[in-house]
Amino acid sequence: MPKVLVTSDSHGLTEELEMIKARHKDEVEIMIHCGDSELDFDEGPMNDFMKVSGNCDFDSRYPDELDFSVGDLKFFVTHGHLHQVKTSLMPVSYRAEELGATIICHGHSHIAVAQKVKNQVIINPGSIRLPRVRKEKTYAILSWESNNQITVDFYDVDGHAVKDLAFQTTLE
Repeated sequence: MPKVLVTSDSHGLTEELEMIKARHKDEVEIMIHCGDSELDFDEGPMNDFMKVSGNCDFDSRYPDELDFSVGDLKFFVTHGHLHQVKTSLMPVSYRAEELGATIICHGHSHIAVAQKVKNQVIINPGSIRLPRVRKEKTYAILSWESNNQITVDFYDVDGHAVKDLAFQTTLE
């Protein structure tokens, strides 16, 4: 079962990123940071992450978006500020559709949630520094079966499952 770690909006935290990486390095295929790290692109805590630029990142080496495949799933990663995710998910959904992506990872709003829109799974891992709506500082792990059964589990910064945020669906 492939697994992908997704985090975002760490806003200068370094020890927490290193702890999360160490905790999950042997169980995930890839680690994604959806922006607003406020760290340099090649700074140690950002190593090992597929990463994009957020509105608080100033290192020009960060791309605005990424698209890639992990196994049989195509991913679209962006911070979200350029797609107005605080207002509507339609712009980010349309962009992912243009790229043929079914998994969308973004941050920006600091609100942890996973949901299905059309035949896309949209994941906002929340923030490991400044969560909104909830008190838990969160990140997510996406996993899937070959039958397109998708699971998104959320964890607090200490690695404890946030069970009421867990999400499951299937893709067609």
